[in-house]
Amino acid sequence: MVCFMFSVKSETEKFVEEELCNISMPEMMGKEGRFQYTITDVKITELILAHAELQFIPDVGLLFDIQNSSISLSFHRQILYWFFYDTGNINASAEGVNINTAVNLIRDHEGRLKINNITCDAKINRMRAKFSGTLGKVYDFVAKFLTTGMRFFLNQRICPALNHAALVHVNSLLETIPVRTEVDNYIGIDYSLIEDPVVTSRSLDMHFRGMFFDLSHQNLTLVNYAVDPIIREYDRMVYLALSEFFFDSGMFSYYTAGIFQMDIVNEKMPKDLEMLLRTTYFGTIMITVTLVDAPLALQLAVNSPPKTTIKTSGATVFMTAIVKVMLLPPGQPAVQLSSMTLKSDLNYKFKIFSNQSALESLALIPLQAPLKTMLQMSVVPLINNWTKRGVRIPLADGMDFVEEVVEYHNGFIVIGANLHFSKGLREMMLGNTNSTTMA
Repeated sequence: MVCFMFSVKSETEKFVEEELCNISMPEMMGKEGRFQYTITDVKITELILAHAELQFIPDVGLLFDIQNSSISLSFHRQILYWFFYDTGNINASAEGVNINTAVNLIRDHEGRLKINNITCDAKINRMRAKFSGTLGKVYDFVAKFLTTGMRFFLNQRICPALNHAALVHVNSLLETIPVRTEVDNYIGIDYSLIEDPVVTSRSLDMHFRGMFFDLSHQNLTLVNYAVDPIIREYDRMVYLALSEFFFDSGMFSYYTAGIFQMDIVNEKMPKDLEMLLRTTYFGTIMITVTLVDAPLALQLAVNSPPKTTIKTSGATVFMTAIVKVMLLPPGQPAVQLSSMTLKSDLNYKFKIFSNQSALESLALIPLQAPLKTMLQMSVVPLINNWTKRGVRIPLADGMDFVEEVVEYHNGFIVIGANLHFSKGLREMMLGNTNSTTMA
């Protein structure tokens, strides 16, 4: 959590400095006795932070506090004193800059993270201006009038600039993060928040739905009976906890999409397996039909959604499948020779038994090895490919997870990672604005 605060604090500091440097100041004109002045092209060049702190404040949100810092700026002067006219640039500094900003985060109607409110208080204690030129010393005594007005305008513009940046630009960036997206041609995933973020003294906790769904039956979902993950680590910047429900909903969605079934026939049928099947069911084939050389087929279908079990030792996916041995005589209806249940897990432990008789279960023992191979060639690769490919965690462009670690607990997995910014927050927001404009 220290790393998280340091990294986000650093990005927040850069963001605040960039936003302040883009503050526009109005032209200032005035008259004091024989002096007439015009101030233009006011530019903030640097924010020098003497003290900056980012904190989690329970029931409030994120607090960014700047104390006793300074702002460097420059402006162009035009001054008329009697019949003397002078023009030039002036470097100035605002000192004793204090900015206190609190950001409140909520869940919007679509389940996205959103900045709901920002409270800001900014104050500049004093300003100094250094005049140059032939009348530099003469101007020093009127500097008070110029810096007083400029300090007033700066005080009035700091908070509106930060408020606009947070409520408009940052929220626009957050809206680009998907909360419901497709994983492949069969299933999608729902990342939406199920409640408002909870701010504790040490963390910002967000509870995501974390659920997959069948693209063709999006309202058909799995009931969540999994244990709630508990995160006790704070060494990494971000911790993502995935319960058994996360994985079960993916398996359930693939199951309802009809992916866990296949027919093994003709060229898909290995010759050695076909020979073994003909030997095993020779008697049945002779009794059932006269065409003993008719093609054989296997119909394999997972008959219930696979179930994930997570323990400290690792994760296992359990499944059961119905395997039917079919004879396909040309021009005749298919003939079922046998039906069997195959139980297995992702650690490739298999058990096979007949759905018709205990005696046939003994005869099926020689089929365990080839059917294990067939299951590895069909259902297991789908699960493996999904777990190896992974699912993209929704982050804004310019943010990535690095230095990931995985820990297994009873009922859930915790993934810890550090957050890497390849772009600054303002650059990310400008990129989002450009993309929106081009679209």
